[in-house]
Amino acid sequence: MSGALRRSSPRRRPPDADESWFGSFGGGLDSGFRADDAEANAWWDDDPAHDRAPFESPMVDLDAVDATSTFERIYRAFIAARAALGVALVGTLGVAGVFGLRPAQPVALLSVGYAALAISMWLLPRFRRTGTAQSLARLRSPQWIATIGADLVSFTSLHVLAPASSFNYVALLALPVLMAGVLTPRLPALATAAAATLALLAAAWLDWLTGDDLTLLMTQAGLAGSGFFVIALIAGELARRLAREELSARGSLALARQQAQLNRLVIEEMQDGVLVVDRDGQVRAANPAARRLLAPEGLARAAPFDLRDMPAWHELVKAVERAFHDASWPEAGRDVVLAFEGAPPRTLRARMRFTWRRDSPAREEFCVLFIEDLRSVQARSRQEQLAAMGRVSAGVAHEIRNPLAAISQANALLSEDATDPGQRQLMKMVADNVERLKRIVDDVMEVAPGQVQDLVPIDATAHVGALCSEWARANRVALGERSVLKADLPAEALGVVFDPEHLRRVLVNLLDNAHRHASGAPGSVWLRVAAQGDEAVLLSVCSDGAPIPDDVEPHLFEPFFSTRSRGTGLGLYICRELCARYGASIDYRLRPADERLRNEFFVEMRRAQLGTIESRLHLGPWA
Repeated sequence: MSGALRRSSPRRRPPDADESWFGSFGGGLDSGFRADDAEANAWWDDDPAHDRAPFESPMVDLDAVDATSTFERIYRAFIAARAALGVALVGTLGVAGVFGLRPAQPVALLSVGYAALAISMWLLPRFRRTGTAQSLARLRSPQWIATIGADLVSFTSLHVLAPASSFNYVALLALPVLMAGVLTPRLPALATAAAATLALLAAAWLDWLTGDDLTLLMTQAGLAGSGFFVIALIAGELARRLAREELSARGSLALARQQAQLNRLVIEEMQDGVLVVDRDGQVRAANPAARRLLAPEGLARAAPFDLRDMPAWHELVKAVERAFHDASWPEAGRDVVLAFEGAPPRTLRARMRFTWRRDSPAREEFCVLFIEDLRSVQARSRQEQLAAMGRVSAGVAHEIRNPLAAISQANALLSEDATDPGQRQLMKMVADNVERLKRIVDDVMEVAPGQVQDLVPIDATAHVGALCSEWARANRVALGERSVLKADLPAEALGVVFDPEHLRRVLVNLLDNAHRHASGAPGSVWLRVAAQGDEAVLLSVCSDGAPIPDDVEPHLFEPFFSTRSRGTGLGLYICRELCARYGASIDYRLRPADERLRNEFFVEMRRAQLGTIESRLHLGPWA
């Protein structure tokens, strides 16, 4: 018997047909699968100290699955059934005593003792947690003796001690047989059924000694024993079938958790905002991009929250209600305006998707709302168009250089022989326009795609300060308290990845534009350099000029777009292309209405560690 038990031990091989289905789950019997499951749980669980609210699906909560093993749940159910049976035995004896059927004293004592044992194992956690598939698989283990063994001895003793005219306790033996068939491997289960059958045969033999009919007694005992074997086999077969389904379900759950985590990571890193909204306007889930778009500054609060809580989201609420009412939404989306109090409005491109098919009669309860800043959509579209235009323009500019040089040379030769003032005036016009075309060609070639050489980080504080002084002298801007230009530069050196000459080109262009449209009052142009954490440095140029019209703003960084008759329209376009070459970005924003300097152009540059600390340049009293 011990050899058979050792062979059936699941610690040496995977579960097979001779094992209990719970042997696949309890007590480390299937350590490989449990390790994988534990890994999946560790991957799925969130760190509560993490400050980013994770994107959660409102429809499925995989973490709600009970972590208690199946074996433990069924084992506790059997323990509770034994306790209930013990109470029923004592209660039956009490009721019988009321009606004059006084049981024998040994039967009463045994019933009370069994009830005390069963109830104590049910109530005390120490006994409830000691049952494992490994322990119950051994017939000599304390857990098997205290449960299945105790039931066999107690119920057999009650059957033997009870008079023939009293209660029939044979049916109670089905409980330990059923428990063995479900919770133990096949061999111990059949051994339990055999023990119950032998006990009945022995009781029949004892009854024959008292003068009863031996044939009848043996027939009854044999039929009952056959039923015990059938119970053990059927319970074991059903348990093994459920074991395979449970293993498959656990494997699927682990894969589902991994897939859910992958989806969560992807959604959290998306640049587009993703919201899951129900019919009542409750946001069940929101990724960081969506929370950023819904707030004028920073992040909106983490889900769940109600879209009706913020007046600025009123248009978005109406869009969601309309989508649920119409049960459809345009593929390209619709524009929704968020009117923030004390901040510029923000236009969002909203796209909604439903989980049901159009021909489905089901009532949709959730919709997935994708939102993105309309300016980003337009900028992406323009970027694609301008990329193609830039390649064509660079080729055209290269071809223009040679004929332009020939025109300039021919005009110079003609001007040497020209004596008529009218002819000289016309030749001067030709020369001026040739120079203008040369500048345009040089600007276009400046932003033509090229390989960026390895750059040494520069000190943004020192270089911006020096460029401000140079620009002020070139434009005859006086320095001091009454200066048009005010600069706010940090005390420490800030390293950035940028070419010094290209940084000069960008900064001079921004200062020229700000000075051109400013009022000329002291401090009407304001420059600031500040660190944005350890990753970026922000260069900002503000002016008190009139706000840029809404119809002009989308075209600010397009080539050949200018509001001046003599402008080439390449200044801001070149600035953006130069910034993109070094991983920086440039943009425009309108500051709140209560501020004096509302027009702001800002450049966000990559921060880098300086090899040597450069000396701070003295820029004047405003530095």
